[in-house]
Amino acid sequence: MTSRKKGMRLVAGAGVGAAAAAALRRRWAGRRGVEAPRVPEPGSPGDVYLEHLAAAVRIPTISHEDRSLTDPAPFDAFHAFLEDTYPRVHRNLNREVVAGHALLYTWEGADPGAPAVLLMGHIDVVGIEPGTEDGWEHPPFAGERDEEWLWGRGTTDDKGSVVAIFEAVEGLLAEGFRPDVTLLLAVGDDEEIGGGRGAAAISALLSSREVSLDFVLDEGGAVVTGLLPGVTRPVALVGIGEKGYLNVELVAEGAGGHSSVPPPHTAVGALAAAVARLEATPLAVRLDSQEGFFAALAPVLGGVNGLALRHADRLGPLVERRLSASPPGNALIRTTTAVTMIEGGVKPNVLPQSARAVVNFRVIPGDTVEGVLEHVRRVVGEEITVRQLPGGFSAEPSPLSSTDSAAYRVVAESIAAVFPEATVAPWIVMGATDARHYLPVASAAYRFSPFRMTPADLGRMHGTGERLSLSDADGALAFYRTVIQKACGTTQQW
Repeated sequence: MTSRKKGMRLVAGAGVGAAAAAALRRRWAGRRGVEAPRVPEPGSPGDVYLEHLAAAVRIPTISHEDRSLTDPAPFDAFHAFLEDTYPRVHRNLNREVVAGHALLYTWEGADPGAPAVLLMGHIDVVGIEPGTEDGWEHPPFAGERDEEWLWGRGTTDDKGSVVAIFEAVEGLLAEGFRPDVTLLLAVGDDEEIGGGRGAAAISALLSSREVSLDFVLDEGGAVVTGLLPGVTRPVALVGIGEKGYLNVELVAEGAGGHSSVPPPHTAVGALAAAVARLEATPLAVRLDSQEGFFAALAPVLGGVNGLALRHADRLGPLVERRLSASPPGNALIRTTTAVTMIEGGVKPNVLPQSARAVVNFRVIPGDTVEGVLEHVRRVVGEEITVRQLPGGFSAEPSPLSSTDSAAYRVVAESIAAVFPEATVAPWIVMGATDARHYLPVASAAYRFSPFRMTPADLGRMHGTGERLSLSDADGALAFYRTVIQKACGTTQQW
């Protein structure tokens, strides 16, 4: 798992991060009549971005847990797409293919001694669940547009960010921009199955070269409307860390035999009871893990909920009850328990000799993988065999990056410049990203994608109907341009 060197944590981040967020809100509060985002005009940079993203979506770069099932041809095609679409990037940046299909680009800065900045994303996507194809309004790999949306797998997770980064760099090169600080672009090819070869290999390569990164910026947050009840303005979620990941297998054994003479509990019944106990016994709440998020959100949240967050140190039980009442709120404050697979039995009239379930845990900072396993064993009892699911991906929670740093301010101020209507809030990402692989060589890792979403849109990213709002195109380009200019310097050579 990722290193915890440099003791990255939130520090006094609750207070400092909240102060920074408040300052940004004050800075942009004077901007009246913020213009609503619009669909880009034909031929504009935003429109070109959408055309290029549509072409990227049409390349079905699906990664599979069983790597032998992953077809390399689409990944080769995506490499060719990048070369053809971004000629200035490929003339001016050094490109390296790492561990098969991951990519690392280096834009040398004028100051070789300064820690580099890394912008990153991934080109692999999850497949389409069999039987759900008819639920798509547009075919998932057609890259089709209507008047409001660009549809397709990967539009938001994560080709939308990858293409926007390349568009921004290509545009800056055309304008004669040259960085003072070295800029790296990392493109993962196996993020959806843990990034254990792609991002991990790039990080190891940088480590072998003794490259030091000021910060990395990956996917993992967005500008979300309707985040929680009572939050009436958009919230720009900047991931300062991420939950860990663990799959646990539960197995119940039975004697088998004919169903006409059953025992009090079959293997299926024993497993079902164990699953019910596990769902009824969640892990403990850890409010301190989201202190920075609460501090940023409290000023814009009214009513009892706002009061509770503003005084979470004294009203912790109220905050816990309020947030635990909804799945999104509950996921913010504890390790979640999700029973995702169950199987057992072979015929209706045959007693099963075994039954099996798989439970997915997203482990909040403060908990550990081993602690979750101990919790499961304690709850389900000795008659159920408990083990970490063999193979696949697992990870401890990541350390938290500081909100009291120049790097965080670069990200937060870039968001404020492009999304002045949003409240910037640090949070812990619920899923896993490739960013954690770079912590051994980076002082900080932040996670944000410059797209406006609702909670329902977030559910589309691995589900049916993934899509990107056409009106987000200009903002996506502006965000990455701003980050690059702020983080890497603005020296112009015409």
